[in-house]
Amino acid sequence: MAPRLCSISAAARRVLGNPGPRAGDVAAAASTRFYSKDNESSWFRSLFVHKVDPRKDAHSTLLSKKETSNLYKIQFHNVKPECLDAYNSLTEAVLPKLHLDEDYPCSLVGNWNTWYGEQDQAVHLWRFSGGYPALMDCMNKLKNNKEYLEFRKERSCMLLSRRNQLLLEFSFWNEPQPRAGPNIYELRTYKLKPGTMIEWGNNWARAIKYRQENQEAVGGFFSQIGELYVVHHLWAYKDLQSREETRNAAWRKRGWDENVYYTGECHLRQSAGPLGHLRESCIRIKGCNSFYKEI
Repeated sequence: MAPRLCSISAAARRVLGNPGPRAGDVAAAASTRFYSKDNESSWFRSLFVHKVDPRKDAHSTLLSKKETSNLYKIQFHNVKPECLDAYNSLTEAVLPKLHLDEDYPCSLVGNWNTWYGEQDQAVHLWRFSGGYPALMDCMNKLKNNKEYLEFRKERSCMLLSRRNQLLLEFSFWNEPQPRAGPNIYELRTYKLKPGTMIEWGNNWARAIKYRQENQEAVGGFFSQIGELYVVHHLWAYKDLQSREETRNAAWRKRGWDENVYYTGECHLRQSAGPLGHLRESCIRIKGCNSFYKEI
């Protein structure tokens, strides 16, 4: 047993004879390593993060089109399932008249029923040429339109709920125009983090060029009244297979993935779905990820 005790004692003396670094030295070294790592990380991030210059103007001034004063209203109507056909017939009989009446400064851009997404839903998109004054002029005239008041009364019996938003269009997007059909329409909706709308616009101003080859970009809008920090992108495709091919082609283009990455950091929630087709009407465009069919 003696040799074992001597061996242990010798090992203990070797350890005690070579004391480790003092506590102060350890703290200093740790601090140096932490500082160096943090600086390196910050420097590395600065190479890739797009910085947005601080702005003093409102989003609506910086992002919307200057040459036009169009205001848009989007309506979402959740219809009782058993009333959807009657609802579509009623809207087809009344809404196109407002679209064609020159006394009303509004035009019906599109009517849709949801194909995939929230079922038994109707979506209407209106354009008011002249901005808020045109909207108020139209609303005041509708208060005295007996046919429209009867329409609203009859429609109310068919609805479960409804909501709307007032929108402006992004300056770098196409203005919705008539197009040959039939088409399906996809409405992709993004809820942005407050304060990131300008960054979103900066990135999509570059990204939209990757999505123009098949003329699939219909319109891009951001909310002004209603739920705020909301963006809607409206796309049109011949069918679902065409949608798949068009989106895959965008991913093969250099730069598209980078724009998707940076806009992904801006939004909190995303939804998408196809809009279906509308039946005969004077609608300007046919067919939302909701996918929609035109009524």
